[in-house]
Amino acid sequence: MIDTLVQPFIEFAFMRRALVGCLAISLTAPPIGVFLVLRRMSLMGDAMGHAILPGAAIGYLLAGLSLFAMSLGGFAAGLAVALAAGLVARSTVLREDASLAGFYLVSLALGVMLVSVRGSNVDLLHVLFGTVLALDDAALLLIASIATVSLVALAVIYRPLVLECFDPEFLRSVSPLSSPTHLLFLLLVVLNLVAGFQALGTLMAVGIMLLPAVAARFWAEDVSGMIGVAVATAFAASVTGLLMSYYLNVPTGPAVILACGAFYFLSMLVGVKGGVLWRLMPRKHLEA
Repeated sequence: MIDTLVQPFIEFAFMRRALVGCLAISLTAPPIGVFLVLRRMSLMGDAMGHAILPGAAIGYLLAGLSLFAMSLGGFAAGLAVALAAGLVARSTVLREDASLAGFYLVSLALGVMLVSVRGSNVDLLHVLFGTVLALDDAALLLIASIATVSLVALAVIYRPLVLECFDPEFLRSVSPLSSPTHLLFLLLVVLNLVAGFQALGTLMAVGIMLLPAVAARFWAEDVSGMIGVAVATAFAASVTGLLMSYYLNVPTGPAVILACGAFYFLSMLVGVKGGVLWRLMPRKHLEA
């Protein structure tokens, strides 16, 4: 049993690289997802995941499959869409979720069209679904750098970020940190989507950010507990997905996200904090 679990990673360097990349993403993306869930911005994370596609496509048109060009383009596009959606929401009658939906649909279509102009279907699949088994030193260094920056930034803004999740009006009344915290948080969301894009593609990157965070809600009530469960879930899903890909010969990125989805459905059924089975169990009545 142990040989089955560790043999692929011992024998093949590309499996070790994929494992390191997935674990680095799993260390920082799920905590970001926890705050997205607490702030009721889960769909915003999905929209921004699609929003990085046209920027990555422009980088691809200009420099081919260049890590730096595609990452920089994706980061710029994601940040621009997040700021533009907020500006539209504050300047028009549209709510932020509606403006994000409009931007994300246009971004997805534009990105697919731009990649198709110059590349092949293989290139399009590479951008949309990632190539986690083909991570090189430069990609691992980028992912590790983003993970390090994200952890430091989260540690710095942790307290105001938690407060903003539960009582944003109070934070605005007692501190000028509300707007800077929100902007820095959006920056971290885009950064981690760019890191996930390198391994899992633009369509799958948001999955490892949100699915473990949603699953964690069924196991913990406090923020620190949810973050711990989300990271552990992402770690387990990464290893499970890589092993599924190796032994079943299925695409790696979707396998990792399906493993995250399996943990989510399991948590929804048996989670001790509001899972289906626990809610169906009869409760003891209070006695005088």
